[in-house]
Amino acid sequence: MAAEGGHVGVVKILLERENVNPNQADTDYGRTPLWLAARGGHEGVVKMLLGRKEVNPDQADIEYGRTPLACAASNANEAVVKMFLERAEVNPDQEDTEYGRTPLSWAAARRWDQGTAKILLERTDVNPDRADKCCRTPLSWAAEEGSEEVIKMLLERMDQNPDQPDTEYGRTPLSWAAPEAWREGVVKMLLELKDVNPDRADQCSQRARPMVGRPIGRRPG
Repeated sequence: MAAEGGHVGVVKILLERENVNPNQADTDYGRTPLWLAARGGHEGVVKMLLGRKEVNPDQADIEYGRTPLACAASNANEAVVKMFLERAEVNPDQEDTEYGRTPLSWAAARRWDQGTAKILLERTDVNPDRADKCCRTPLSWAAEEGSEEVIKMLLERMDQNPDQPDTEYGRTPLSWAAPEAWREGVVKMLLELKDVNPDRADQCSQRARPMVGRPIGRRPG
């Protein structure tokens, strides 16, 4: 609870006790103190726990099968992500068991922060085109979020398929980007690629087109 709340002082006091297990997961969800601290973006607590040899820095929870690194990436916490990537035991391309999403997949879907995606894309052991259980790639998530900078970084990698449809709806990155006017920049970027079919229909036979009735120029709340 102290780790989840980011209470560095309390965590320090508890870790001084020999009868405290710093890697003890809860019984409901299998979440360790490190997992909870990473999800909350509590840098001081994460640093303290990573300094303990008893703590497994790559231990996933049992509810989502998500690692502490994935939690930090999903919250776009660059400092915490860097701490985990410094550990050799951490797999930076580990899929979760719920959706099959990697840390990069989570980071790519955060439009307001491109730093975390950049850090992960600099790793040679991260697959930038790795699809989740619905065949949605990081590019697909970035397109839906309108994250132009992340898309630029992804497209710089030669192993990207910019026209990959997902298996749930049959939608490509362009299909995800096109319905909203505030994603215009992403649409232009994708249409400049020769591998993108602008008339490719999804499973409902809908083609990329503006969404009628949605507010223009701003992201829906």
